[in-house]
Amino acid sequence: MSERILLAGCGDLGERVAQLLRARGDDVWALRRHPPARGASGVHWLGGDLTDPASLGVLPRGITRVVYLPAPDGRDRASYRAVFVDGLRHLLEALDGSRLQRCLFVSSSAVYGEHDGDWVDEATSVGPLGFNGAVLCEAEQWLAEQPVPGVVLRLAGLYGPGRLQLVEKLRAGQLRVPREVPHWANRIHVDDAAAAIVHLLQLEAPQSLYLGVDDTPMPLDELYDFLAALIDAPPPEEGAAPVGVGSKRLSNARLRASGWAPQWPDSREGYAALIDS
Repeated sequence: MSERILLAGCGDLGERVAQLLRARGDDVWALRRHPPARGASGVHWLGGDLTDPASLGVLPRGITRVVYLPAPDGRDRASYRAVFVDGLRHLLEALDGSRLQRCLFVSSSAVYGEHDGDWVDEATSVGPLGFNGAVLCEAEQWLAEQPVPGVVLRLAGLYGPGRLQLVEKLRAGQLRVPREVPHWANRIHVDDAAAAIVHLLQLEAPQSLYLGVDDTPMPLDELYDFLAALIDAPPPEEGAAPVGVGSKRLSNARLRASGWAPQWPDSREGYAALIDS
C-alpha cells in the first residue's frame, strides 16, 4: 500500500529521494521555502518555511511518514538551531499526528569527535567538534523524546553529480593534506544516501539510529592522490588536517545488516565514474 510521505526540505538529495519514492508508487509532498517551477515528476510541491510556523498551514493531512532534510540559511549556530531544532518542532506540531508513523531525521557524522582513526559505529559516544554537530545532537535528542517513532540517519560526506568541489580544488592546487599522520575520511554517494533513506522509510522495524557511509574509509591523502591522478593534477602538498572534522573510520555494518547495500562501495570508483562522465 502506498504511503503519503512529506520531504521537509527538498534540495538535490531530497529530489533523488522523491524520484525513488514515486517509482514505488508513494504519494510525495516536498516542502521548500521556494519550490522549483519544475521539480521531480509527480511530486506535490509546497511553499513554506520551517522556521515560520504560520507558513506551515499548507501541509496536507494524513501524512504517514516524514523525511527531515532541510538546509540552514547560514553556517552559524543560530541558523542551524532555527532549522534543525525549532524547525523540526514546528513541523511536527503542524502535522496531523494521528496518521504519522515515522519521522526520519537526516543527520551527519559531524556529531562524532576525534577518534584518531579508530572505528566508529552507532554505539560510539557523540562528541561534536563544532556547533553544527552540537545542534544536530540536540535535534536528535529532542526527536527521541517525541511520541512519533523516530529514525536518525547520520550521513558521511556526500559526493556525486554537482558535488565535485573537491575535484575542482585539487585541479586549482588549493588543497593540502596531512601525510605523516593519516587522517581518515568517509564518503557516501548521494544516490546511495537517497536509497538508504527510502530503505529506512519502508523497513518494517528499524532501529533508532544508523550510519550512512560506503564500505571504504580511507586516509585522506590516498583519496586526494587518487583523484589528482585521475585529473592529471599534481598531488597536494603536506598540510594540516581539516578543521573540525575528526579522523575516524565509520562503519555501515548496521545499515548493511538491515538489507541496504551501496551501489558505490568505494568512493574512488564513484569519483572515477563521475569524472569519466
